[in-house]
Amino acid sequence: MKSVLWFVLGIAGGFVLAHLVDKDPRGHELLAEVDARISEFTDRIGDAYREQEAKIDGIAADVAGVTADAAPLAD
Repeated sequence: MKSVLWFVLGIAGGFVLAHLVDKDPRGHELLAEVDARISEFTDRIGDAYREQEAKIDGIAADVAGVTADAAPLAD
């Protein structure tokens, strides 16, 4: 229970610190740069995920086609 309290206090302290840093123009610029980098990273991860999903969908479609073609031979 004690560690949960420290965790919650750490999160609250982080929010307060970020708010104070954001008030300063230099801090605001720094936080905007960090936000831009995070957005770029998440965009790249999303693009890679969609690319892999398309590859897997293509492989699954190929397997389904081969299975459908082979099914009449089993009769």
